[in-house]
Amino acid sequence: MTDERRWQEDRERFVDSNSDDALGPLAEQFVSLGRSLVGSTDGGVGAVLERIVTAAQEITGADVVSVTLREGDGFTTPVETDPVASKADAVQYDTGEGPCVEATTEDGLGYFACADLGRESRWPRFGPAAAELGLHAVFATGLFPRDDNPRLGALNYYSRRVGGLDHVDRDQALIFAVHAAIVLRDARALEAAELRAAQLQDAVRSRDVIGQAKGILMERRGLSADEAFDTLRRTSQELNIKLRDLAATLASRRADL
Repeated sequence: MTDERRWQEDRERFVDSNSDDALGPLAEQFVSLGRSLVGSTDGGVGAVLERIVTAAQEITGADVVSVTLREGDGFTTPVETDPVASKADAVQYDTGEGPCVEATTEDGLGYFACADLGRESRWPRFGPAAAELGLHAVFATGLFPRDDNPRLGALNYYSRRVGGLDHVDRDQALIFAVHAAIVLRDARALEAAELRAAQLQDAVRSRDVIGQAKGILMERRGLSADEAFDTLRRTSQELNIKLRDLAATLASRRADL
């Protein structure tokens, strides 16, 4: 990640309103990051999560990166750069302690870190377990600042060395978490909208085919619309067949009736 000196240079550029210089290295890094994430909803939420952990590992140099997401009253790790992350995350979920759990649930910045997990007193069960897995340093950032709604989850960064993440700038990590949370939220919203549209189309198709079947019964048996529908519903229940499937069969075999 950009070192402290370059970070300070960018800060100075930002506050200097008379500066006509090109973007500094920090700004260029996040412009590039924004381009890689924004508009990356193609492929759904799963593909977005893969891009997030890849970018997170690239800009921090962490050995292992994973994503924690809320799932009901618990947590899940849907994506990681190494399976060992899922094992370490699972210890946190089982014990209720550790940075990813706290970054997701606690108030404040949503940033929790430890440079030496084998000696961490805050997490007496998670720390030694992570060290046994070969993970000796960690930090986690909550996905979206906590407000009236709970955070989506957290980004988790692990190093196989004690102090292996000391070089990472906390502010940059938090900014990245905001980028990632926005893209993830948009991907989820798009996926939900696509699902609703598909369900609506399916409902329209079902209505049309049921209407065709009703019309056939009304014509062939002299039934009213309500009687035809009741006949379809009753037959569907007796045969344990979905009403739409029964109606489709009836419509496709109209000539045989």
